[in-house]
Amino acid sequence: MQIQSVQFIKSSPDLKSCPGSELPEYAFAGRSNVGKSTLLNLLVDMKNLAKTSSTPGKTRLINHYLVNDLWYLVDLPGYGFARAGKKNRDEFLINIGNYLLHRETLACLFVLLDCRHQPLENDLTFINWCGANRIPLALVFTKADKLPVTALVKNLDLYKKTLRQQWEDLPMIFTASSLRRTGREEILEYIEQCNILFNKR
Repeated sequence: MQIQSVQFIKSSPDLKSCPGSELPEYAFAGRSNVGKSTLLNLLVDMKNLAKTSSTPGKTRLINHYLVNDLWYLVDLPGYGFARAGKKNRDEFLINIGNYLLHRETLACLFVLLDCRHQPLENDLTFINWCGANRIPLALVFTKADKLPVTALVKNLDLYKKTLRQQWEDLPMIFTASSLRRTGREEILEYIEQCNILFNKR
């Protein structure tokens, strides 16, 4: 897939404020320090589409970007950020949940995971909640350049083994490195395939 145009459309505090559309949407979520903004910039081949920061939890709204006038890239608030108060955390998670459960045009949610970590409770809870609610899901293991190949494979195998305790069929799994620019083509190709299926509905 060639990225020909990317247009910021709107930042929304909740589902009811999101833009009306019949186009497919691809949402990206993960813990606040997982490298989501860096991955989004890689996907659209832009340096500043999503703002990167050393401070976790900078994304506070549901951000819609129109890509190629054909589909939306949706940047969701991070979960598990440490510096926000409990009230704010709960509010963000409620808004994320409402969006994921009720956004009819959501074609896929990409959950981002730091490949350097073994399965973490908040990641597993979120992934299993998505599975239980039949939310279309794919996993992206970020920062793949930070590990030797053998260690990366070991962590991925552990994740798969852990998920199989709850999942009969595992979600699609991608690995990505913004430094090495890997994973981009595979994720965009998957989005393109999902667009075809979405438009046949």
